[in-house]
Amino acid sequence: MRHALIQRKLAKVDKLLDKAIDAAEMPGAVVLARMAREGETLSHESVRGLAVVRPERIPMARDTLFDLASLTKVMATTPAILLLVEDGLIALDDPVAKHLPAFGERDKEGITIRHLLTHSSGLRPWRGYHDLMRERERKKGEVLLGTPAGKAFVIDSICRSAVVHEPGSAAVYGDLDFIVLGALVEAVTHQTLDAFCSERVFEPLGLARTAFLPMSEGEPAEGVRRGFAATENCPWRKRILWGEVHDPNASAMGGVAGHAGLFAPAEDVLRFGQVLLDVWHGRSDLLPRERLVEFCSRQDLPEGSDWALGFDTPAAEGSSAGQHFSPASVGHLGFTGTSIWVDLEAECVVVLLTNRVHLVAKRSQFTLRARIHDAIREAFAA
Repeated sequence: MRHALIQRKLAKVDKLLDKAIDAAEMPGAVVLARMAREGETLSHESVRGLAVVRPERIPMARDTLFDLASLTKVMATTPAILLLVEDGLIALDDPVAKHLPAFGERDKEGITIRHLLTHSSGLRPWRGYHDLMRERERKKGEVLLGTPAGKAFVIDSICRSAVVHEPGSAAVYGDLDFIVLGALVEAVTHQTLDAFCSERVFEPLGLARTAFLPMSEGEPAEGVRRGFAATENCPWRKRILWGEVHDPNASAMGGVAGHAGLFAPAEDVLRFGQVLLDVWHGRSDLLPRERLVEFCSRQDLPEGSDWALGFDTPAAEGSSAGQHFSPASVGHLGFTGTSIWVDLEAECVVVLLTNRVHLVAKRSQFTLRARIHDAIREAFAA
């Protein structure tokens, strides 16, 4: 009887997704959810709409590969930093300039790795380095976009930049903090970020189809590309992005960056959330538990900030996690329409992957996330 009630309540998830598709807020979506309750595992799956609208119409599938956008920050860069801290190669309160000496320019010597992870470094949140590269290519004939020289241009530009507020005085979410963290991983390990994450994060955690797509390897073959959800009709690349990174700065850096560039299916994102739960509850040693607990804890940097180390936590009001995720929850969003939320206490993971920037009739505030999370948690609580 209870399971029948849960299923009836979960039907609301499909209705919410279909309504959003009909309203042209997104072409399609995959939702996977799992929760441990009273000795059993409750789960839900929704696969709706289209993965690609143009150049051909391809239905969404459970194994569709999505451009995760800023989920890269928590599924690649954050665990990479966590492991380097655990290995003793870096410390959270190390000045960034200890590992990237050029970063110390313009009074940035006091910015620490902890500042970067909590978005409290004082770096500006975003800058269109791809536009600066295009202008330089136009004026000087240099080839920068998508090359190692382009990647160096971005990192050098950030290292030469000044802060916009005192480190630790405000938390302002942005990409530059994690671009620097990606560069720091490479400087410390003497490996590319994608190689290190593949070896130390994706493979050990069982994320079998999670990967960066370096532009040096060329576009995916036509048959392979059909497994991806498409994103934007890019005005400066002058094509629909399909099987290549959407984020312009990640693209300009060659497809591998600390803030964006990762691709994965919903199953791998769900698996990542389950690993967090299993490690947190002492059922797995795939990540060091004490270090994970530290990284999932709010840092209060500055006081009142919702940021843990790399991970977001639910805000008191207006959280994309909805109303039912406990304060002991971590998650993150991606601009392309992706998200993961993990309630560490209730042992619940909800993954919502959409292609909301792909040929939609309008750009919405995308309030769907909170409603989906509420519907799932209310159904699982029935």
